[in-house]
Amino acid sequence: MRGTHWNSAKLPADVRISVHSLRTHDGANVVGFLMRRGGETAVVAAMHPREMTVPQYMALEVLEAGCAFWVQGSRTPNSDLRLEHETALLDLAAGQRFLRQQGFAKVVLQGTSGGGPLAAFYCQQASKTPGERLARSPGGRPVDLAGAELPEADGLILVSSHLGQGPLLQSCLDPSATDENDPFAIDEALDPFAPKNGFVDPPCSSSYAPEFVERYRAAQQVRSRRLDDIARGMLQRKKEARARVKQGAGARADAMRAAWSPIMTIWRTDADLRCWDLALEPSPRAYGSLWGGNPINSNWGSVAFARNCTPESWLSNWSASTSNATMFRCGPDLRLPVCMIRYTGDNSVFDSEADALSGLLSKAAFTRLDLPGNHHGRSVAPGEPEGQGLAGEAVRDWLSTQRLLGGLAS
Repeated sequence: MRGTHWNSAKLPADVRISVHSLRTHDGANVVGFLMRRGGETAVVAAMHPREMTVPQYMALEVLEAGCAFWVQGSRTPNSDLRLEHETALLDLAAGQRFLRQQGFAKVVLQGTSGGGPLAAFYCQQASKTPGERLARSPGGRPVDLAGAELPEADGLILVSSHLGQGPLLQSCLDPSATDENDPFAIDEALDPFAPKNGFVDPPCSSSYAPEFVERYRAAQQVRSRRLDDIARGMLQRKKEARARVKQGAGARADAMRAAWSPIMTIWRTDADLRCWDLALEPSPRAYGSLWGGNPINSNWGSVAFARNCTPESWLSNWSASTSNATMFRCGPDLRLPVCMIRYTGDNSVFDSEADALSGLLSKAAFTRLDLPGNHHGRSVAPGEPEGQGLAGEAVRDWLSTQRLLGGLAS
């Protein structure tokens, strides 16, 4: 995660970092890094579903507070091609079991950005009885959450958390794409980068009319559902071919279709109007998206949200309709202490999302802090305040108030 790295000069001299290879309930391997100074009885555990950044700035703050810090990756770190949040829960659970085995009395989950919905999803499923837990991913993959040990967390820290990869992507989809097989097929009436629709060349803010914004957002939902249908269609054809092969009636072509693992290439996924029109949900944010200030490069470039994924991954992660890992589905079930850090200059989590997230956590012991900074807590512009240090102080205070701190050995 760009911008999340620590200042190594602030790393306490007595910190020891150990590397641990763990086996998940379903036999996959994950790797985690444990940072401790000695004698801690509490640990903050961080995991992101798609990315793995070990030197996180929050680790320094947590270590200074007297807690250990654990950061781990999924079974396929820094690649979400085949990621499904349901199996990612088993990855996260392996780390939680390990930390309990190490003797930590208190374990607090930390979710930064997309790690927030993952952590909330884990807390929701861990709080359920085995029989109530999900048994399949949205794409139909069996997942044995019922048979897995899912230790419950003692608290949850959300930093720059959005509402889930599905809702996030739906707000970023370019709905003027008319053909998923042709990245240059454009419905000009919905083109967000056409001057006639209100676009102005960077770095000047665009100005979209309310009627256009309304049509655009409705069309984003339509495109998201269209991608759902494409993913389901791919899986259905594969399922039917497998059935014919199993019955002994399948030809060689069916055997190939049954083994086929299709990849969805999804273009034009960086087109949230709020990134280009700063008058929409005004805030101290900078012009542009997380991917930069040139929407042409990010919308048609090779690196962006959901650019390549399997149908199973799309339905589990990026679909606003079918993903289980959304705050809409998980937030209302949370009852544990939650600390939410929101940066006011965030150009990925806007006021409406932050407020919606707060409302969804109404049953938790909830604390929210709004601090200056961009999505990663860095200064929005040179000379402006940054929020990383303030976030660290807030987390240390919250851990102390909730009695989740563990003291250092004397």
